[in-house]
Amino acid sequence: MYGRFGRIIALSATAGLLAAAAGCSGSDSTEDGDRKTFVFGASDDPKTLDPAYVSDGESFRVIFQVYETLVALKPGTTEVVPSLATDWTVSDDGLTYTFNLAKGVTFHDGEAFNATAVCYNFDRWYNFKGAQQNGDISYYWQTIFGGFATRDSDSAPESSRYASCEATEDSVATLRLTQPSSALLSGLVLPAFSIASPKAIEEGGTDITVTGDSIAYSGGFGTKVVAGTGPFKFVSWDRGERLILDANENYREGRPQLDQVIFRPIADATARMQALQAGEIDAYEGVAAADIEAVKNVGQVVERPAFNVGYVGMNQKVPLLQNRKIREAIAYALNREGLLKAAYPEGAEVANQFLPPSQWGYNSAITGYSYDPERARQLVAESGETNLTVEFWYPANVSRPYMPNPQAVYESFAADLEKVGFTVVPKTVPWTPDYLQSIQADGKGQLFLLGWSGDYADPDNFVGTFFRETTAQFNLTDPGIQGLLNRALAETDQATRQKQYEEVNQLIFDYIPGVPFVHNRPLLALGKNVVGYQPSPVSLEYFKIVNIEG
Repeated sequence: MYGRFGRIIALSATAGLLAAAAGCSGSDSTEDGDRKTFVFGASDDPKTLDPAYVSDGESFRVIFQVYETLVALKPGTTEVVPSLATDWTVSDDGLTYTFNLAKGVTFHDGEAFNATAVCYNFDRWYNFKGAQQNGDISYYWQTIFGGFATRDSDSAPESSRYASCEATEDSVATLRLTQPSSALLSGLVLPAFSIASPKAIEEGGTDITVTGDSIAYSGGFGTKVVAGTGPFKFVSWDRGERLILDANENYREGRPQLDQVIFRPIADATARMQALQAGEIDAYEGVAAADIEAVKNVGQVVERPAFNVGYVGMNQKVPLLQNRKIREAIAYALNREGLLKAAYPEGAEVANQFLPPSQWGYNSAITGYSYDPERARQLVAESGETNLTVEFWYPANVSRPYMPNPQAVYESFAADLEKVGFTVVPKTVPWTPDYLQSIQADGKGQLFLLGWSGDYADPDNFVGTFFRETTAQFNLTDPGIQGLLNRALAETDQATRQKQYEEVNQLIFDYIPGVPFVHNRPLLALGKNVVGYQPSPVSLEYFKIVNIEG
């Protein structure tokens, strides 16, 4: 499993990509004389700048600079703070949210921001039809609000938490739900819920076509017409070359220090590192451990706070893995600390539950399964199982924040399992499209490597995503775990929710549907003159606070 805007970094390098990076002449930072231009080396182009249609990190990184949401995150944290909404109240039953809106704000196209514009956006999302209900297009609406006004797809949720949005005053928007969701405010920080100019949406058009696995964004909104309220304004987009934003001179919080931001797509991580060395870019994400010293020679390496988890999953439809003693034996057999020392950068933490320590709801009383191969052999003997052959799946052609080198993780853990009597059969396929389809949709995995990068700061986004419903990857059906997770999502008292998630983490630990093994700290590279860049746990960085010195 993976956080949807979590940011796939391809490993494959080609001579063409390297040559393209090396062949660029001069940094964009110097093209405009004294103008301060910040160039970010992205791994890919955005899909579109229509916020509601995307869930990937490269799209959201740009969208986050152009648009704003009702609530936001305090830079570098997961703390929800005001944004376009200056404050809000929630009814006792958790069904009505009243947002008081910032006044005197205008969209980049000159249109006024107000409650009518807010409700226009919510009603637009709720009334998505046909292809717009595809889970890869409106993923975050479905995650936070569920279904739509009409159900045009059998795969769409059957019901919606959204009831209505009303502009009760020009600067007051009232959002009503059909059932409480305590994860709502945390979810509304996602760029998918950016408030866009209704005029821009109407004038640009939002046509979309889905053909098999291919999605075509044929509307002008999000590709040619782009208007939010954020600190930077859309200027131009030459796919495969660069996307340019200029400072919003009338930004409500004051003009950004940067004059211009350029996003340059460079697919290969090595090519991005070489572009930084050459002074052609000022930052990139996904520094490989082998490149750390090279980056430090020309700039800075900064850690993103650990807000992810890597795990060995166990499919409960596999007869061998239905035996809890076998699952426990696997937990004791894996030398997680040894793996992290050998294959992860400094700062990676051994995980003992599916929730990172920085997320409230974490159960500090859980100490995890120690590395104890003798205890693992004893449990295998007690299990009564005689056929200890198991397929172990891992992905090819990918690096993830929680798993920079999947093959190294597999090889280490496979050796651990074989030491205690298992016969491990390797199974590897490319991450896209085969691996995720095989594990998450088709449930073909037995043992498998996967993980998750948190999208927003609520424990439901971790343990709820994994276990609130029976999923193909785990095939876990447990009324105690699933019932408690559903009650926790609907609970409106924060202290009660805290206890519920601590309890459910203990239940999951006792069940052993998988073995969490790492919370990693992904690395970003910055040029030596970059200041003010604050890495976000959920990869939402504010470029409005970034500056270039010298």
